[in-house]
Amino acid sequence: MENNLTTIGFIGSGNIGSQLARLAIQNGYGVVMSNSRGPETLIDLIDELGDRARAATPEEAAEAGDVVVVSVPLKAIDAVPAAPLRGKTVIDTNNYYPERDGNIPELDDESTTTSELLADRLPDAHIVKAFNNIYADHLTSKATAPGTPGRRALPIAGDDDDAKQTVASLIDQFGFDVVDAGPLAEGWRFQRDTPVYGPEFNADQVREGLPQAKRYAEMD
Repeated sequence: MENNLTTIGFIGSGNIGSQLARLAIQNGYGVVMSNSRGPETLIDLIDELGDRARAATPEEAAEAGDVVVVSVPLKAIDAVPAAPLRGKTVIDTNNYYPERDGNIPELDDESTTTSELLADRLPDAHIVKAFNNIYADHLTSKATAPGTPGRRALPIAGDDDDAKQTVASLIDQFGFDVVDAGPLAEGWRFQRDTPVYGPEFNADQVREGLPQAKRYAEMD
């Protein structure tokens, strides 16, 4: 299997996490699912996913995953366990919704980004921003094979080139082209209300849309 990955851990098993788990299973990976409410609340999802899936605590999912997906509401990132994620590639799918998360001053004044907040809490992990600009149901319904004309593309951002390559390989396997938006600090270019947040863009359209992104202060 590419990159010698066998298992993907999930901290958060909501809409995006469960859809990514389905893609992972379809592509031959094992998954370890977790949420804040306990493994027993994931029985139905595990039954659906099958023999290559199991439920666990967030700490166990973080420990088990060769790559770990963090897909929890932004207000809950303080609960993401740091120790078992040391040295690992961590995919951050989060977006900032003040009506859900409450106001976070450093995001409101745009002095940092959602993924940089997570990176601050996981200083020894390699954070890659991905999968936050696509509707959850599109992850499984819009995936296509490499080389498909007009194949949808997803942007990524991160500070570690090896981690970004790992995530890019997964995204390609899962059914999408990849556009590298640059370092983690550039992840804001595909956050909510930007040109590439939501639309079914191919790689050229994503590359065109990223530089057109405006800071929220500039939208007022």
